[in-house]
Parts: sequence; structure tokens; C-alpha cells
Amino acid sequence: MRISLDGLRDKNLMQLKKLNMALFPVRYNDKYYADALSSGEFTKLGYYSDICVGAVACRLEKKDGGAIRVYIMTLGVLAPYRGLGIGTKLLNHVMDLSAKQNISEIYLHVQTNNEDAISFYKKFGFEITETIENYYTNISPPDCYVVSKLVTQPAAKK
Repeated sequence: MRISLDGLRDKNLMQLKKLNMALFPVRYNDKYYADALSSGEFTKLGYYSDICVGAVACRLEKKDGGAIRVYIMTLGVLAPYRGLGIGTKLLNHVMDLSAKQNISEIYLHVQTNNEDAISFYKKFGFEITETIENYYTNISPPDCYVVSKLVTQPAAKK
């Protein structure tokens, strides 16, 4: 069985919409999908034997001073396909691409009771850097952690 990634395009956007409906308690608006499409290579669909079973969707943000950082809007894999390395492949893709493009920070929000997600990101060197109360409006608990990682840039080739 092989795991592969594919870029997001208009013609496969519905795959991401269907995945999000199955994976997350939040409904995403048109801006989310526009941001995902405009992030280019930072948003990927994950396939297991040609079945779309996961995705990472990112937004690129400009910080004060002009530096770009990556915000992971969503990263998820359908439950029967977890533990096979698909989420790892999706996250590694974002981290590797960030390093190649000299982007020094990746961050995301995680619901405070989502222990699986918190331990998943910690395995990759992400740390909880902030707690935001009442971040979510229609789900319980409403609080989230800001989880972030500073990306190590590849050493310059001599």
C-alpha cells in the first residue's frame, strides 16, 4: 500500500470539503478554501492506495517586518487510516517546504482537549506557546492552545 500526496486544485477541492465535514466539528467558509488554494504547495491531499483519506491545509501569513509564517488551518486523517504515516507525511511535507523557502515559523490552534493532536505535534518538536480562552464559538471546550515550531533552516551548501 502506498501513501502519496497531491496538490489542491479547483477540480479536487470537493475532496477537501468532504474530508473536513467528516473530520472536524467546524464548518469552513469560502475564505478557508480560497486560502488553501492560494497557499500552493503548502496544502496537500493525502492518499492511501489512491483513496483520499487526509489533508493538510495551510495559510501563508506575513508578520510585521515582512517575514512569512505558515498557519496550519487543518490537518486530519480519517480514523481508519490513522497510524499509517499519512499525517506524518503531510506534516513533514509542510516542515520541509517551510525550511526550503526560509520560513522560520509554523503554528496552529488545537482544542485544549484534543490530546491526540497535541501529542502528535509534540513528536515533531511543536510546543504549546499560548492558551486562548473562548477561541471556538460552537464547540466545547471553547478554549485552544497555540502550538508552534520554529523551523531550522537547511545548512548552506559549501
